[in-house]
Formats: sequence, C-alpha cells, structure tokens
Amino acid sequence: MKTNDYVKYLTEQVVQYVDQPVDERRETKRAKREAKLPRKYQWFGLLPFALELSWKNRKSRKS
Repeated sequence: MKTNDYVKYLTEQVVQYVDQPVDERRETKRAKREAKLPRKYQWFGLLPFALELSWKNRKSRKS
C-alpha cells in the first residue's frame, strides 16, 4: 500500500467517524466494551475462572 493510499484511507475513516451522530458513536463504544472479556481472563486465561469456581464450591460445601 502506498503512502497516498494510506492517507486516503485514514481520511475516509475520520470523515465517517465525524459524520456519525454522537449517540451512535457512544453506542458503538459501549458495545465494544461489553464484548471484551474482563482483564483477569484476558491476561491469565482460565486460571482465575477455575479459582473462582473452586472458591464458590468450597463456600457452598461449608453451608
């Protein structure tokens, strides 16, 4: 991709973003935020999930 094509692409993206209504931009950001996994799962995988699950099971067995 040549530099001129890249500048053209960036310009188109910026114009599309600016032309969007503010509410639509906020909704898009919110949807992206909700779709992401929590950081503890993103960084450490299934280990935090397994620890949480075992902790909850331990608590329920004591009751």
